[in-house]
Amino acid sequence: MIDVAVIGGGLAGLTSAIALADKGISVTLLEKKSYPQHKVCGEYVSNEVLPYLRSIGADPAMLRPATISRFMLTSPKGVKLESPLDLGGFGISRYTFDHFLYQLALARGVQVRVHTTVQDVQFTGNGFHLKLANGDTLAAAVVLGAYGKRSALDRQFNRSFFAKRSPYIGVKYHLRLDMPTDLIALHNFKDGYAGISAIEDGRYCFCYLTTRDNLRRYGAIPAMEKAVLQQNPHLRRIFREAEFLYEQPEVINEISFATKTCVDHHMLMCGDAAGMITPLCGNGMAMAIHAGKLATEHVLHYIEGDRNRQVLETSYTHAWKNQFERRLQVGRTVQRLFGNPFLSEVAVNTLRHVPAAVQLIMRQTHGQPFGSPTS
Repeated sequence: MIDVAVIGGGLAGLTSAIALADKGISVTLLEKKSYPQHKVCGEYVSNEVLPYLRSIGADPAMLRPATISRFMLTSPKGVKLESPLDLGGFGISRYTFDHFLYQLALARGVQVRVHTTVQDVQFTGNGFHLKLANGDTLAAAVVLGAYGKRSALDRQFNRSFFAKRSPYIGVKYHLRLDMPTDLIALHNFKDGYAGISAIEDGRYCFCYLTTRDNLRRYGAIPAMEKAVLQQNPHLRRIFREAEFLYEQPEVINEISFATKTCVDHHMLMCGDAAGMITPLCGNGMAMAIHAGKLATEHVLHYIEGDRNRQVLETSYTHAWKNQFERRLQVGRTVQRLFGNPFLSEVAVNTLRHVPAAVQLIMRQTHGQPFGSPTS
């Protein structure tokens, strides 16, 4: 039996695996795809994560990310507000960042199994038995569920959000554009919003959230983009002037912002598997890394202590909710102001005259810098 099985090799899974392996914990990470890979993601990371990444030897500076210090928000008609970012952040593609962390995990002794799907997880009282799609099995004392927004495992566990259809889809491009590299911009349109910011190698990540109804109404993504997104003049400029680097965009369906549980079937959930903040808040990547740190700390207490599983699950739940629950609630509330053309216009026109309110929203959806895990 190994100490920890991590299901999912995104930011939460990889950073927790690295940190646990550094402490001498035996870790196997199971990832259904491989590296490197593109993902639908805004690819902006708040600087709150930098002390922690440096503490586990994963400083992203060597990847030459873009440095981002300013924020712009526009309404569907093009009215804009601008604001400095208190902490600032950096832009890095998931293609590059996840692969970097994957290589670090291998170097630290994590057993990484790619192209590996977990079909079933059973808790026996003393640990877990995992059944893999290729027929193999794995026994682990602790399992971290870091498998992202939506998985067949969610159906197996009968998680409440899974049965509720979500109206949202996400679309992502990489492109080149004449735009300041220190600016992250969020542009509203009918039933959605788009974010754009610089990443490494002089490229930009352009990612938007909209509804299936928007897509269904126009039949195809290009037609929808022309009829809906380009009503915002800032988005119209992007589509007319940018060099799009993909033949086709990355697309994901059924993006759910519903409340989830951070412990399910005795597994510690982290990252999007535990709860997803709305993309307009721009803090999903940082929250995933922070959740990986919290999971690491609680697993270390459990393995190095008296192995009281009830204490593990209760303390992790308390810590996770204390750190993230309020942020998720604020994110869901703020999202209701955008997407609706009338409310979006009112919100942007109001907020541009109340900069303190913009800063307050940012502070409510972001955390403070955090450092190395404690055991």
